[in-house]
Amino acid sequence: MKTKIVFWVTTGFLFLTQALMPIFTTNDSTTKEAITHLGYPIYFILMLAIFKLLGGLALIIPQMPLRVKEWAYAGFAIDFIAAFVSMTIIDGLKTVNIFPSIGLTILIISYWSYYKIVQAR
Repeated sequence: MKTKIVFWVTTGFLFLTQALMPIFTTNDSTTKEAITHLGYPIYFILMLAIFKLLGGLALIIPQMPLRVKEWAYAGFAIDFIAAFVSMTIIDGLKTVNIFPSIGLTILIISYWSYYKIVQAR
């Protein structure tokens, strides 16, 4: 039961911050400034938001096949690592760079708890 709570708390947090928030901020000027500051084209915002929404849905839908969930976890891991690398290359190592690392840590906890649940079945 404890593992299920850990899974749903971490996965719910990921869904809210990584799947829903990007959809609602695609046309925000701050988002556009941030993405161009990192050297990415504007169209990347919508593309990334759509992939994040699909990945988030893959994580929270219980009936989703295991392989699809694994791809979603991998995609989010690549996203967090790329965000950290992009921010570090453009702005240097700063305190704000810790946010992708925190996201990656939460993702790892979600992944770990999901597999504990699967193994218990």
